[in-house]
Amino acid sequence: MGQGLSFKKCDFKIPMNNSNHHTEEISTERLMVRRGQPFTITVRFSAPIHNYLQQMKKTFLIVQTGSHPCKADGTQTEFPISSLGDQKQWSATLEEQDLCSWTLTVNTPANAPIGHYTLHLRVPKSSYFLGEFTLLFNPWCQDDEVFLPNEAQRQEYVLNQEGIIYWGTENAVLTQPWDFSQFEKDIVDICFRLLDVGEYYQRVKDLTQRKNPVHVCRTVAAMLNCNEFKRILTECESGQYYNGTPPSKWLGSSPILRQWLASRCQPVRYGQCWVFAAVMCSVLRCLGIPTRVVTGFTWAHNTNSSLSVDEYYDENGTLLTRDRSARVWTFHVWNECWMARADLRPEYSGWQALDATCQEKSTGPSFCGPAPVHAIKEGDTEVDYDVCYFFAAINAKCQIWIQNPGDILKPALGGTKYTGNNITTKSVGSERCEDITHNYKYPEGSLQEKQVLNKAYEKIKNLETTSRSSITEFSSIPTALEEPVNLFIQLQSNSSLQLGQDIPLSIEIFNHSGEEKATHLVVGVQSLHYNGVPITQFWKEEFHFNLNSNEVNRLQVFVPYSLYRGELGEHHLLRLTAVLRDKDSYTYFAQEEISICDPPLTIEFPENIVQYQPSTTKISLLNPLTEPLEKCVVAVAGRGLIHRQRKYRLGSVEAKSTQQLQIPFTPIQAGPRRLTACLNCPQLQNLKSYRTINIAAA
Repeated sequence: MGQGLSFKKCDFKIPMNNSNHHTEEISTERLMVRRGQPFTITVRFSAPIHNYLQQMKKTFLIVQTGSHPCKADGTQTEFPISSLGDQKQWSATLEEQDLCSWTLTVNTPANAPIGHYTLHLRVPKSSYFLGEFTLLFNPWCQDDEVFLPNEAQRQEYVLNQEGIIYWGTENAVLTQPWDFSQFEKDIVDICFRLLDVGEYYQRVKDLTQRKNPVHVCRTVAAMLNCNEFKRILTECESGQYYNGTPPSKWLGSSPILRQWLASRCQPVRYGQCWVFAAVMCSVLRCLGIPTRVVTGFTWAHNTNSSLSVDEYYDENGTLLTRDRSARVWTFHVWNECWMARADLRPEYSGWQALDATCQEKSTGPSFCGPAPVHAIKEGDTEVDYDVCYFFAAINAKCQIWIQNPGDILKPALGGTKYTGNNITTKSVGSERCEDITHNYKYPEGSLQEKQVLNKAYEKIKNLETTSRSSITEFSSIPTALEEPVNLFIQLQSNSSLQLGQDIPLSIEIFNHSGEEKATHLVVGVQSLHYNGVPITQFWKEEFHFNLNSNEVNRLQVFVPYSLYRGELGEHHLLRLTAVLRDKDSYTYFAQEEISICDPPLTIEFPENIVQYQPSTTKISLLNPLTEPLEKCVVAVAGRGLIHRQRKYRLGSVEAKSTQQLQIPFTPIQAGPRRLTACLNCPQLQNLKSYRTINIAAA
């Protein structure tokens, strides 16, 4: 090596660097660094170096990424070693030196493409391979587009591997634990493999696009569920999960990602919206983009940006599927990711909505986003990407139509419902639910809300008067029906019920007209899937009565558990309907949705648990039913508490009794740790519970 320089080895100082870059949980054996932040290496030589200043002038570092790196396309960069480095670009500074080693600080630009890199040392006539490192986005760096100024939020939206996903109804929000596991072994490599496959199918050959978080988010979203690409997950009709895993059975992201890789990138069966969002959250957090999972209740799906959506019922209140694509979902789950939008005006930076669930769109890919949440709130529907779809989904008006036996449709009075009433996510640093509806919408009935909606409506009118193109931003404007103020119907029940309880129904009918009304009332209950697809109407009852002017009729009925026990879908959602007809052939409609909650599965820990010391947890199942629960199996998992997932046979749990299970474990990691339990039996599928306990350091 020229004039006495003889390379021996390079120390990447992995424990120190990974700790400084908040990547120590990803690996303790490989160098994982974040862009825009320096890291330190020591180059050792096998012979003493004399006149190091002269040697340093002839020595360069080379970084490169991709299978065919070159300087022309920006995937290879060569830079000198100097006494003063430039922190804004690739550079190296000599910090310490002795006769046989140089300690260097390597600076990376805050807009460098993320990926796997190799580092080389070049001297006259020779080049030496120093090692490999992985470069990630950096929410701790002010110059990075994903910079997030709040440390508590960085801990939650980048480093937290345990999350909660919300579902149920807007009046009865239920929780499901999810293990994002973004820092488990090999997950970072799977994430970059995912980018490789996605870019290949999108014919993206420029790896420097990986500097842009918008590009990375869109590539990941396309890979989750789009039919155009070799997607990670397959979606299917609810309840039809042949030769695969039902979406509700997944406990975390890593088994899905590992199965996808092991099957040579074949789609994993099966996923639905919350699974897509959870896996995307894992991938983006792993790559360094702050991400959270968001649930919206009463969501208008596949409206193709229309602000109006229709629901169809027969005269018995049974939900029909005339339109198989556009419907109102009980809940929908998507992501938000944090970034500066360099391609848009500054006010559009911040949280961006990103939805991997397939949409039927007139143009573009079937996923949506990233769409600035601020643009959604302000009704700036022309902003990229897909703001119009998000805006319509949470601002649409749903009109109810009644189909009579002759297939004639009549609008129902009083049954109109509105979407986007409750948008929520897990709060920072706790397991509480945080309402973020105000980020997406102004308060209902406020002047600001009216102004935003008027702005959107004006855009529709302008499009309809200036163009009759088949591609429009909005396809229709909600129109108000002229409703005669004659009869009013109110339907009430508990927002949630324990499995095994009868369903109480309270119906009130008010006659505001000035005359007597002969009425016919049909009250019904049907089960349905979360995405608005009906399962079956398992109960109905008819009433005939006359209402005097200004009279109120109150009815109270109960639907027994025996009627719905075998009719529940996987989310235990029921829709209650009331269809009222008067002698003038007007039809009035009311509806409510309720959740049937699983029996409690409780987890108890001892008061004090210490790292590396054996302990025991107790899991208890209360059977509230009048029948035994047979063949109960409990699966438990908990990072740092239990090695891999374990399964235990609980056997039979007699009616109205409690069964307990003692599980030994030895925690190997200190700090807050979560244990998740999932119970399965013929009567109950995927009953989940979780408990977080603080483990004292040894």
